[in-house]
Amino acid sequence: MRWRLPPSLSRGMVGLRIMKALTAVFLAVALAMSEGGSALAETVYTPYPFQPAADYLRNCNGHALLVQRRGQILFEGYFNGHRRDDPHWLASGSKSFVGVLAVMAVEDGLLKLDEKLADTLREWRTDARKSQITVRQLLTLTSGLAGGESGDVPSYQEAVRGAEAKFPPGEKFQYGAVPFQCFGEFLRRKLQPRKETVEGYLKRRLLDPIGLKPSSWRKDMDGQPHLSSGAWLTAREWARFGQFVLHRGVQDDKRLVAEELLAECFHGTAAHPSYGLTFWLNAADERPRDLVMAAGAGKQKLYIVPSLQLVVVQFAEAPRRFQEREFMRLILDGLARVPAAPLELKPLSQEQSILAK
Repeated sequence: MRWRLPPSLSRGMVGLRIMKALTAVFLAVALAMSEGGSALAETVYTPYPFQPAADYLRNCNGHALLVQRRGQILFEGYFNGHRRDDPHWLASGSKSFVGVLAVMAVEDGLLKLDEKLADTLREWRTDARKSQITVRQLLTLTSGLAGGESGDVPSYQEAVRGAEAKFPPGEKFQYGAVPFQCFGEFLRRKLQPRKETVEGYLKRRLLDPIGLKPSSWRKDMDGQPHLSSGAWLTAREWARFGQFVLHRGVQDDKRLVAEELLAECFHGTAAHPSYGLTFWLNAADERPRDLVMAAGAGKQKLYIVPSLQLVVVQFAEAPRRFQEREFMRLILDGLARVPAAPLELKPLSQEQSILAK
């Protein structure tokens, strides 16, 4: 479908707009060449609507920005020495894979979100607090368990043995790695009768069907994947996961998880209304109300906005001066400047169009 300009615009205005767009493309190419192929060398759409957001991120030690709407990449830029095919550590952005995997396990009959973990983690049965923790409370981080020291990821069994129930389940939000590693041990035991590993289930049920092959996934001393912070992906790969979530569990016209189960990931709790089942939820009035986010240390962010059919990936090692609200304002301002159907200045190849739908 071609972009049709309003009839009220004169031919002169048409020519002016086309020249402006072409000039932006040529400037982007020249900039990329002058910087040795960094910055905007791999932008796949005329970059000027998102240039302010890209500049802001780059000046905060950003590494990558990818903006995708309706499965089409509108902007893709890499900064400060990073390239398109470089995998990046997601840090706690990895946690959101666990929420999706958990609801898939519900669909597979492995578990229920409101079952007590102590029915499987039997060593918790004699503890007044831990014996009452449900899967939902564990993954919404309202189990009452201490999250653990920052950067310290215990093995699954260490997490279960050493878990400290600081509060009654459901009362307090406690962020950290320990609940996710406890879930790893819980899932490992659930999978034992099927002779399947946590890593194997993660790949078979989630990663492989949506076409993700992480360059690496950090593991603990027992060889189990760090569910809290282990994933390394490229920006395009993380965007692929975002598009799967945006499509409510459908990949290549095939449903991988029931829509109503996936929706369980996006309900906040009384203890923390802005955190769901491993996803952050919007609490800022100036941003789209339906924005959800996977996030990791250093400002690794995957933004998903269903109402705008928008997926945004950012990689960075950003300092404290980085302001997420300002960055998102620049993204939304850029999106407002993109025509509903973009000018066909540079047709996207099949590789560049991720899950167009």
